Amino acid sequence: MDTLKELYKIGFGPSSSHTMGPQRAAKQFLEKTKDLPVEKFVVDLYGSLAATGIGHLTDYIIHKTLGKDRTEVVFKPETVYEFHTNGLRFYAYDQDDNLLDDYLAFSVGGGEVMTSTDVRTGTARIYKLNTMRQIMVWCRENNAELWEYVYEVEGQEILNYLEHVWNVMKKVVEDGLNKDGRLPGALQVKRRSKMMHDRYQESDVKDFDTLIYSCALAVSEENASAGKVVTAPTCGASGVLPGALYALQQVYGYSDEQIIKALAVAGLIGNLIKENASISGAEVGCQGEVGSACCMAGGAIAYLMGGTLLQIEYAAEIGLEHHLGLTCDPVNGLVQVPCIERNAIAAKRAIDAAKYSMLTDGTHIISLDKVIVTMGETGKDLPDQYKETSMGGLAKYIPGCYSYE
Repeated sequence: MDTLKELYKIGFGPSSSHTMGPQRAAKQFLEKTKDLPVEKFVVDLYGSLAATGIGHLTDYIIHKTLGKDRTEVVFKPETVYEFHTNGLRFYAYDQDDNLLDDYLAFSVGGGEVMTSTDVRTGTARIYKLNTMRQIMVWCRENNAELWEYVYEVEGQEILNYLEHVWNVMKKVVEDGLNKDGRLPGALQVKRRSKMMHDRYQESDVKDFDTLIYSCALAVSEENASAGKVVTAPTCGASGVLPGALYALQQVYGYSDEQIIKALAVAGLIGNLIKENASISGAEVGCQGEVGSACCMAGGAIAYLMGGTLLQIEYAAEIGLEHHLGLTCDPVNGLVQVPCIERNAIAAKRAIDAAKYSMLTDGTHIISLDKVIVTMGETGKDLPDQYKETSMGGLAKYIPGCYSYE
């Protein structure tokens, strides 16, 4: 598994796989061709990148990175590579239309970019232990907590990085809570985070659920507006973890130091999912995005509640288990409906998962490792129309505002 810096990426929404990844690949190709007499670029988008690229601003970010006047983006949704559905190929031409260079890349989720020769899993890049069971055994043998294993592997630098991550997360929540109006795009979705937060503040009886919803919505609405967010583990699921942690800190007074350690726990869990299944909605559906985020948050919250290794593992397992089979079917190809609402509900569910696990001694039938593998297998079995193509599910219905008024 790789460093947590590759899981928690700071960048601009609305999609880590469709925006951040393609931008990263475009920058790589720019560097690759910087000494060549390039007159124009052509970029072919494949699979899910092509199917929902416009709604996810894929073409926009490529034009912005390579130069709109000299770049043509071609959509080829029918072309799907076995390595990953989110493929894109860059071509560079000179003034006589001679091909100078090309580059085939894959945006595999969470903003990560790979080539067809890369090994996606099974490589001990940073972490040598690749299952929760192995990590828990290490923790027991060393009388250590999960965050201490992260510290052991990555050193003080990762805690410094996670402090920066938390500061960005807090700012995103606070920015979102102070904005109203409508989100960009044809759906004209109304922002709700500020309205809910105002209601929470004005009420004599503080409803914690209202605070959770408003904080998670704040991040997801910022992401949908192409604002700066942290992939946790993706942009589309970026509201779950910070929304839950921010609300918990506001009400229960957890220190930033405690939250940073909780982020290490959550990141370790997210890394396990990334290693042994997938965090890409285009590959396994929304269970790999919002489901993974709920799993990460559940484990992090159980840690904050003083959970044992087993209780933390159980909370994470609950968070993912009860999202199995969740489809990725964004309406109009936008990271808005049902994505934003799902973040708010999953943030609350993560807290429920942690509370539930803390009522037990932590023993349970299905391990986190097993449910991660099951999620990956379920994702492979999902038809393509439920994997970020906007060809099925909720996305096939004509958008409209349902109201009795």
